[in-house]
Parts: sequence; C-alpha cells; structure tokens
Amino acid sequence: MQAKNILLIALILLNCIVLLGQIWPEGVPPFARIVNIVFLSSSLLFFAFSLRRK
Repeated sequence: MQAKNILLIALILLNCIVLLGQIWPEGVPPFARIVNIVFLSSSLLFFAFSLRRK
C-alpha cells in the first residue's frame, strides 16, 4: 500500500506541472515535453494495472 501512495503522490505532482504548463505556457520549463510524456505514460500504466487487479 505504501508504494501505491508514493506513486499517487508522484502522479499528482506531475499533473500539477502539466496543468501549470497549460495555464501559463510562457512559464513552462524546458523539460515540460518530457514531463508530459512521463505523466501520460505512467498514468496509463497505473490505470491499466489498477483495472487488472480488480
């Protein structure tokens, strides 16, 4: 259960960075594209594994 909580916190932090880039595009850091790809990929994997367990 602890690893799941850490993963959720990491996804929430990545989500905040992605959301900030959508709200304030001029302030996007240079690594924003990589963060978007990592966030979307990890979210997809998390949801797929969560569905598979049930």
